[in-house]
Amino acid sequence: MAIKKSELYSSLWESCDALRGGMDASQYKDYVLVMLFVKYISDKWAGQPYAPITIPEGASFQDMVNLKGKTDIGDQINKKILAPIAQANNLAKFPDFNDPTKLGNDKEMVDTLTNLISIFENPALDFSKNKADGDDILGDAYEYLMRHFATQSGKSKGQFYTPAEVSRTMAKIIGINEVDTKGTVTVYDPTCGSGSLLLKVGDEASVKVDLYGQEKDSTTAGLARMNMILHDYPSAEIKRGNTLANPLFEDKDLKDHLKTFDFVVANPPFSDKRWSQGLTLPDDKYDRFVDYGIPPAKNGDYAFLLHIIRSLKRNGKGAIILPHGVLFRGNAEAEIRANLIKKGFIRGIIGLPANLFYGTGIPAAIIFVDKENAHNRKGIFMIDAGKGYIKDGNKNRLREQDIRRITDVFTQQKEIPGYSKVVSITEIAENEYNLNIPRYINNQEKEDLQDIEAHLKGGIPVRDIDELEAFWKVFPTLRKSLFAKRDPARSAGGDKYADLTIAKEQIKEDIYTHREFKSFLSEMESLFQSWSTESTSKLKALNNGHKPKEVINELAEDLLSNYHGKPLVNKYNIYQILLSYWNETMQDDCYIISSDGWVAETYRIIEKAKNGKEKDKGWTCDLVPKTLVIAKYFQAEQDAIDQLNQDKENLSSQIAELEEEQNVEDGAFAELEKVNKANASKRIKELKRENDQDTKEEIKVLELYVKLHTEVSKTNKAIKAAEAELDEKLYAKYPTLSPEEVKTLVVDDKWMASLQSSIKGEIDHISQRLTNRIKELAERYETPLPSIDQEVIDLKEKVNAHLAKMGFVWN
Repeated sequence: MAIKKSELYSSLWESCDALRGGMDASQYKDYVLVMLFVKYISDKWAGQPYAPITIPEGASFQDMVNLKGKTDIGDQINKKILAPIAQANNLAKFPDFNDPTKLGNDKEMVDTLTNLISIFENPALDFSKNKADGDDILGDAYEYLMRHFATQSGKSKGQFYTPAEVSRTMAKIIGINEVDTKGTVTVYDPTCGSGSLLLKVGDEASVKVDLYGQEKDSTTAGLARMNMILHDYPSAEIKRGNTLANPLFEDKDLKDHLKTFDFVVANPPFSDKRWSQGLTLPDDKYDRFVDYGIPPAKNGDYAFLLHIIRSLKRNGKGAIILPHGVLFRGNAEAEIRANLIKKGFIRGIIGLPANLFYGTGIPAAIIFVDKENAHNRKGIFMIDAGKGYIKDGNKNRLREQDIRRITDVFTQQKEIPGYSKVVSITEIAENEYNLNIPRYINNQEKEDLQDIEAHLKGGIPVRDIDELEAFWKVFPTLRKSLFAKRDPARSAGGDKYADLTIAKEQIKEDIYTHREFKSFLSEMESLFQSWSTESTSKLKALNNGHKPKEVINELAEDLLSNYHGKPLVNKYNIYQILLSYWNETMQDDCYIISSDGWVAETYRIIEKAKNGKEKDKGWTCDLVPKTLVIAKYFQAEQDAIDQLNQDKENLSSQIAELEEEQNVEDGAFAELEKVNKANASKRIKELKRENDQDTKEEIKVLELYVKLHTEVSKTNKAIKAAEAELDEKLYAKYPTLSPEEVKTLVVDDKWMASLQSSIKGEIDHISQRLTNRIKELAERYETPLPSIDQEVIDLKEKVNAHLAKMGFVWN
């Protein structure tokens, strides 16, 4: 049975996190990722001739497994496993697996390392065919772990990792997927951290790439080197050192010249106050500051940007993440910014939401540098993407729709009011080369202004109705049926005001029953059905070994194309629905199908208690949930169970009513110490022994109460028996399901039904916006001031009349 990828990653994280004890996540990650590294290279290359990575005899993961439980396990891992691997492959020093300050003393260390090794013995963690099917299980597992380690590493320790969504965005906008060359493309990251950004750019490339990176921190540099190997870039060059003071990639032919690259990306430390340490300024032998200016002594943002520019080839392209301040700060930075703009090197700026990055909450921007045709550049393309994100714990995160919208708009250079704009160099110069995005793009939502005259004399401002123009283009006659021009005699503004022609309670019904609205809903349904029909055919044709990531890419592209240009519909919202469902459900299903085929395989749910005992909690099937099979083959049995549950609910309601009615001072339950069936039965016996005629009614109520409880017990037994019988039928049915039946259950009844429901909800939201806005305007202006004044006068007269009757006079 194939394990779900989401379960694999979450169980891997939970198991690892449970073992770290009091160690900081930023330190513990090194041990976990080293273990992942040894497991990967052992699966991939142990015993393979001419492998890019050498695993010395006796230094494989299996040899590490053989050390489990040994009293000197930490020392043996260091000497017999890690040291030989590092020496054979010229790797940086691994973390110390025999450090009692981090792993504990004696038995604690033995148990921690033994359990850590056991986690990676999971058969599902088999990397021998990693990426062979086009889907990187190892890479996804690594990304999952890194995100969680960064989240838990605290403000100052999570900077080793650039969020994957930001890395993906940079990789897509930089243009590496458009390169068409027979040669090898070079990509460089001067502040590469653990290498996640560098790898994302490499993976986005349409041609062969060579990766280069430099990292100041020795531990993180070692992590980056391992990361390159883990992601099938064993030849990537990662060097350790201070990039600004001692850049280690130099031109082999030209002295005091930096090596240049086709693409450069970076997420440097923001506003580094020690950037100039080790440099002799104003001189710089690499001439990185010549023609631009020297950055401020205590702010290194532009130092990294200028290093990137000097590291680019003549037609090279780069992207760097920097705090928003670089766009508008003055003095030395203003001079540098002006010089860069005049040279035409800045092609685009993308403003990102705040609180995306680990280690800081300030908003940042991606600055896109392009040397190609720089001298002819007439403008800079800006995007304000600051409002597109989702909350994820204590951080913000770009959604799939945000990434896609940014990349689509940027690559197409599409101008969208309030979101994107080509700003001419002339306009920028007039603003003293200030690049602050809000100067050029106003993303503020239009203020909902109150109309004083409408409040005074009534009527809905036509201005507000006109602002719903997007709807009126689709429903042209609907507007005429909802609004009528106001009598000029009733309003000084004349045709500036209109009246609602129906009662406000009728707004929703009139909109939903209007032929144009019904036609719109029908068109939306047809849109989904056309995509669904084509997609269903493709999905049912999936076979063992298919590539799930290719599946979702094709589905998403078709969906975007299907809804492109359709009125009122935001295609990126629809896109997000698909991608969210993919991440939550479809992805796991597709990996199961790729591994096992169209088989509804069941398995027992075994729960392990704290005492180590296992308990059988029933069975399930990940690919085909029980509810789908019940609905298709056992609906009558389920209806019978539902009816029993309804009967039980009715009985429970009667019991609750009796308790509320009779649990009072003179009620039948007044003498009960506690109101329950046992005490009621006991009370009945007592009353019958007394044989008092006055207690007959009380006995009758108590007997009804006991009877209802008895019926509930019988019904519970009936429900339990019916559910057990249905469960047996289900368990017997699953093995008989043919591949065609499984396809129908999964594709039609599970995937497409879920997507249709969610997309219908999005379409419903469109109509709700129109309904709610019209109702809001109607309620806002339905009672003009004179009417309110008259109402006050009328109420005052009524109060005075009541006071007069009581002998009071009120003026």
